[in-house]
Amino acid sequence: TLRKPISQSSMADWASKNLNMHTQGIFRRRISISNMLSWNGGSIKKPMLITSNRAIKKEACEMFKLVQSYMGDRQTRMDRNHVALVTVTKCWSMQGLRDELYIQLIRQTTDNACYRSLAWGWELMAISLAFFSPSPKFQSYLEGYIYRHLDGDENIAQRIKELVDLKTKKNSKSRKKRKQNTEDEGLPISTYAKYCYRKLQKVAVTGGKKVSCLAPGPVGCCASQAPGLSEVTADSVMGSGDQVGRGALEPWLASQLPHQAHCPARSLKHLCCVPVGRIPGDIDEVNALKLQVDQWRIPSSLSDPNIPASLLKLWYRELEEPVIPQQFYKECISNYENPDAAVAVVQLLPELNRLVLCYLIHFLQIFAQPSNVGRTKMDVNNLAMVMAPNCLRCQSDDPRVIFENTRKEMSFLRMLIVHLDTSFIKGLV
Repeated sequence: TLRKPISQSSMADWASKNLNMHTQGIFRRRISISNMLSWNGGSIKKPMLITSNRAIKKEACEMFKLVQSYMGDRQTRMDRNHVALVTVTKCWSMQGLRDELYIQLIRQTTDNACYRSLAWGWELMAISLAFFSPSPKFQSYLEGYIYRHLDGDENIAQRIKELVDLKTKKNSKSRKKRKQNTEDEGLPISTYAKYCYRKLQKVAVTGGKKVSCLAPGPVGCCASQAPGLSEVTADSVMGSGDQVGRGALEPWLASQLPHQAHCPARSLKHLCCVPVGRIPGDIDEVNALKLQVDQWRIPSSLSDPNIPASLLKLWYRELEEPVIPQQFYKECISNYENPDAAVAVVQLLPELNRLVLCYLIHFLQIFAQPSNVGRTKMDVNNLAMVMAPNCLRCQSDDPRVIFENTRKEMSFLRMLIVHLDTSFIKGLV
């Protein structure tokens, strides 16, 4: 449940008290707060926030250039992953720069007429929130800003159109450039906002990543997977517009990982026991594979089936909405012993959720075959026990309810593995 953020008037009051008001022109006239918090294609000569620290004053101006470079608004010889690394490292070593970075990102993602630049700005915000939180003084302002973008995609698209039309009237030469920049749209801004909102809540409680994580790999990972293929909805993965996913009926990851888990398991016939799905894969190898699939790549040389199987469970578990949506949860646990009713629930699911779930059940049915159980030691009961928590989510905080529902969740999934007809899946992927 999302908390209600501070009001718009409170945010304006905070800005009036904390912004380091800039000036312009030969008469050094003050820039208004609205202009201070709107996208700027030029450089800045002093920090956005009031500070007396000389080091912060100097570094803030250089960091604004890094933000512009990451968003594609300033030319640079560094690749974007390295820009993110330098930015995060600066803010990690100088705590006073953290709020400055977030207010700069707020500025550069406000009234930005280029969708690609806008998305990259939100992506850098997500990366930063993985490593450090804003100060308690600034958190409520940032939270309010993110909150107002959770469901505003239509307003953002309309605002970009208005800004492009206005720019076109002022300078006809900019028309072609801006049109090209807005054509390549990726994930909706609301998806980035939801990801950032969860990150903000988490980092405020648990803290960011440790200093040992500040290396090109982890930062590059964040740049590739913010929000990436996990912690989103199945619909948003399908709608990301990536070449790999176009025209497919299933989210790419949901169909590729079962294949990678199944093929090595079948080839390891010399092993007497390969309990795929029950034994977790090596965490470092799972994270390494996660980095690759967040860039739409899966290596073909995987030898341990537990690695893709672990990542598959992680993908289902981290979906923003479970593959069996919450409104169907009570019906599922009420029909955990009725095969016909359990199958009927599946038929009521939204089309994409039904296809993803059926693909998963088809994958589990292959493992439940006696010939495979002899090698994997994972019968239908074990498979249901391992996968049920990734498909159904109990919302109760009562330990007794959770314990009782866990048994029913496992039984419901077992009904699907045994009785659900998934033969139609073979021709879909």
